[in-house]
Amino acid sequence: MNRQEVLAAALSCEPGQVWPMGASCATLQGRQGVNFAVCSRHAERVEVCLFDAQDGPETARLSLPARTNGVWHGFVAGLGAGQLYGLRAHGPYQPAHGQRFNPAKLLLDPFARAVAGDTQLLSLERDYLGQPADGATVLDALPDPVDNAARIPKARILDLDAELQAGAAIAPGPRVPLAHTVLYEAHVKGLTQRHPDVPPALRGRYAGLASAPMLAHYRRLGITTLCLLPVQLHITEAHLLKKGLRNYWGYNTLGYFIPEPGYASGLYADDRAEFRHMVNQLHRHGLEVVLDVVYNHSAESDTFGPTLSWRGLDNASWYALDHAGQYLNFSGCGNTLNLAQPCAVQLVMDSLRWWVQAFGVDGFRFDLATALGRDPVLHHRFHPVSDLLTAMAQDPVLAGIKCIAEPWDVGPDGYKLGRFPAGWHEWNDRFRDTTRAFWLGHDCTRGDFARRLTGSSDYFDHGGRSPLASINLITAHDGMTLADLTSYSHKHNEPNGENNRDGHHQNLSANAGVEGPTHDGSVQEVRGQWRRALLATLLCSQGIPQLLAGDESGHSQNGNNNAYCQDNETAWLDWPGADPALTDFVAGLIHLRHAHAALRHARWFKGGADIAWRNPDGTDLTTDDWEDPQSRSFACLIEVADEGRVPTERWLLMFHAASESLHFALPPGSWRHVLDSAAALVLPKVRWALASTCVEKVRLSPRSVAGMVQILDAPVLPPASQHP
Repeated sequence: MNRQEVLAAALSCEPGQVWPMGASCATLQGRQGVNFAVCSRHAERVEVCLFDAQDGPETARLSLPARTNGVWHGFVAGLGAGQLYGLRAHGPYQPAHGQRFNPAKLLLDPFARAVAGDTQLLSLERDYLGQPADGATVLDALPDPVDNAARIPKARILDLDAELQAGAAIAPGPRVPLAHTVLYEAHVKGLTQRHPDVPPALRGRYAGLASAPMLAHYRRLGITTLCLLPVQLHITEAHLLKKGLRNYWGYNTLGYFIPEPGYASGLYADDRAEFRHMVNQLHRHGLEVVLDVVYNHSAESDTFGPTLSWRGLDNASWYALDHAGQYLNFSGCGNTLNLAQPCAVQLVMDSLRWWVQAFGVDGFRFDLATALGRDPVLHHRFHPVSDLLTAMAQDPVLAGIKCIAEPWDVGPDGYKLGRFPAGWHEWNDRFRDTTRAFWLGHDCTRGDFARRLTGSSDYFDHGGRSPLASINLITAHDGMTLADLTSYSHKHNEPNGENNRDGHHQNLSANAGVEGPTHDGSVQEVRGQWRRALLATLLCSQGIPQLLAGDESGHSQNGNNNAYCQDNETAWLDWPGADPALTDFVAGLIHLRHAHAALRHARWFKGGADIAWRNPDGTDLTTDDWEDPQSRSFACLIEVADEGRVPTERWLLMFHAASESLHFALPPGSWRHVLDSAAALVLPKVRWALASTCVEKVRLSPRSVAGMVQILDAPVLPPASQHP
């Protein structure tokens, strides 16, 4: 007998338990060991392969002896935490019928909590023979018989109870009220990779994100919640590897329970410990952590992609397929997980709970979230009470966390803004596009703009939802930065290697007459006015604002609106070239928003008593005024307070997108001029006395937002001469 046969004979695999999924340390009849549970309804046999080292030989192979409701399970006495393993699944290799079983290929457990081994070239792994020609399929391909275990990372068994105890030691999250939430979308590496004050060993790492210089920056800005681009273990697609590029954003998940090791510094006990340190530090400084998660598709790509886990375990169960066994590609990334299957629902639910309980995170932003609600019974149409969305709604571990949907995918009828259940928040691309159009000279009316300012009631005012359902954004990782939005009329994605075909074609951007960088002072002035007006709109609107990291400092990606593969200085924030005056302006806006309910009103305006709309001459807007596409100037008068309080101030917000200055009429009384985006002016309340004035009119500069406040108990003074 060889060593593998000896070890296999020494180990016995008993039926064990059907739950929990994956590998877990367990006790059976007084014996310590590991329980394995693997979902595969169609496999004829599932084997667990043991390894002593990632690059060592297979030391034992054990067949799971029992199958219950599609889950293969077994208990192996004598195994424990630290053991490395992989899976092999036996069954038909019939791609035309949806199955790709090939026991020559070692598979990663979908429920693995840790891995050992290099993942960089995994997208090159195949389960079939030959290289397909253009336009070919693998429906008639033969399985590749070559064992690939030496190249494949192995799952590492963890003591799950110990991991949960470590998670419980993290400082509790601050649970920031929704009305005070300000999201800050950032990439773990890109945020700090070029920061000169972050210690070099921590740049681009989890610990760097929670380092003292970054904590000071968050505090200076006033943001409450970091929304991190994917931090779950991900790999780079084959087409990028062939170009010498990498998947920088990380929307290509391989390990749904595993922190991406590339963001770890190596200075902590393990990657998980460093991630917990990051969350703990952020919590202790009053900041929440929301993770961008990708449960719509996996890293196995399309039919020609790698076989790494789900495809080899039970392709027809894990993925949404058509009648010919081909992938329904609602994600645009080659496959779509079948989230109507119990095993897939359990994968997502277990993963979400794991990040909350073992890592202390405070919420999730769900990429292409329409795919999460597609129901095969309804011919894969979206349903807001689909299996997964219903499971999430009732789960006590997930109660109270922030759930944010990207409310679309690329499948048929995939645009579902406003259709998610109460309790969800949704990226509002209508806010993004309308705000850009209003300020940058594209088709827009004052009526369109006012709807976005006041929470997009046309999409969210139903089913008990509030304006806080809307996540307002001007820019995001996917698209141009604010600096580029106001400097380029066209995208410039040539470095991505796709001849500028990739990325959004309609950006609603503008360049003020010169494409890209310029030393022309007049062009720079216009661009600055646009940027500050856009930022002021974002932070003075109802809903939850989301700021893209780097927009507060003027970061540019040289016009690239799809920098997903730019793991370089294109996407890493340019801290040395930061604009401190712009950062001060953004910080002033955020702190002003925190201090005043009129700028973060959590309930729908009723009109009349709480909000009124005015032309620049002080008259009410008529229907024709609202729909006039030529006029870009108006004001709103707001009188609200936090829940249960009596208003003590009245706000006048004035929006003037034209290229000439204009006078706005003021209601009677004494007004304090506290916001002027054209002049980069934001006054905190302690300086309001310096801004007090009593005039009939105020002049607004071109392309500007202005805010004036009237203290309701202040004496009404006679009008002074017109403000210059």
